[in-house]
Amino acid sequence: MLPAEIVRQVRRIQLRTGRQVADVLAGAYVSVFRGRGVEFDEVRPYIAGDDVRTIDWNVTARVGTPFVKRYVEERQLTVLLLVDMSASLDFGSAHRSKREAAVEFSALVAFSAIYNDDKVGLLLFHRDVDEYIPPRKGQKHALRVVREVLARGQEEAVGRGPAPRGMVAAALARLRAARERLRRQGDAPLGQRRGTDIAQALEFCRRVLPRRAVLFLVTDFLDTAWIDAVRGAARKHDVVAVRVTDPREVELAPAGLVTLRDAETGRERLIDSADPAFQTVFREDAIARGDALRRDLRTSGIDLIDIDASGSVVDPLLAFLRMRERRNRR
Repeated sequence: MLPAEIVRQVRRIQLRTGRQVADVLAGAYVSVFRGRGVEFDEVRPYIAGDDVRTIDWNVTARVGTPFVKRYVEERQLTVLLLVDMSASLDFGSAHRSKREAAVEFSALVAFSAIYNDDKVGLLLFHRDVDEYIPPRKGQKHALRVVREVLARGQEEAVGRGPAPRGMVAAALARLRAARERLRRQGDAPLGQRRGTDIAQALEFCRRVLPRRAVLFLVTDFLDTAWIDAVRGAARKHDVVAVRVTDPREVELAPAGLVTLRDAETGRERLIDSADPAFQTVFREDAIARGDALRRDLRTSGIDLIDIDASGSVVDPLLAFLRMRERRNRR
């Protein structure tokens, strides 16, 4: 049985993203992503000007007048959402965390796919593969995809136990669960923490997806040695990289002496966040990482969508779809 709060969140996301899909994204989506080719539809009488190579000679011989084969585009796609569940996605400095932004983006893509009669599936991963939902069609299936991302995200953030009733009690329970999780992570070996392994998730996709699919890789890319795996996946699939970031990952608030803990490794470091020299190095390192990511993806022919957890999720997705549409027209 799903907690009532998750059910309410799914309904809110469905209402909000459903309107956006119907009003904004649907046309752009269908014009960008194409099927696997063409398939036979019917035969019809030959009309002057038709390509003689399309004549169906068997039907022509049987009927006595020329008929041609008619083909239509095979539109149906397979869309797979690869959503990062590692600990770094819990971070958020504004009204939502990076994980919440990833959930909303996933919902937009899932409902856009279902709206256009495509199949959609889900792969949740961190250092290992958490869960795999094979691609299927239908609104109920899309709701299941959104529900699983929400439910798994809340499990990682606040633990598995049911929260007490009442807002104050629930907040206290979340705080206690978060402290306990941090304590356990601090005691655990580095290999057991919820790190990120993009390459392993893509290797899993290689095994379970025999045909070409559209892969949305939703992560913050706080990982190393992933570019070769992404390039390999792009040789078979249409890979779209979706980086989820937070403004405080570029501009750190000047709060004086603070202890920073890496959510995935558990390493701690005492820093003076008000030091101008540290602020400069922090900002330049973040910008350099972003530039390197964009350069690696661009040279690999892989598109990137940048999602800011403090801003709109619809606008970057719509900008990407319009960019793809313009490129397809060339």
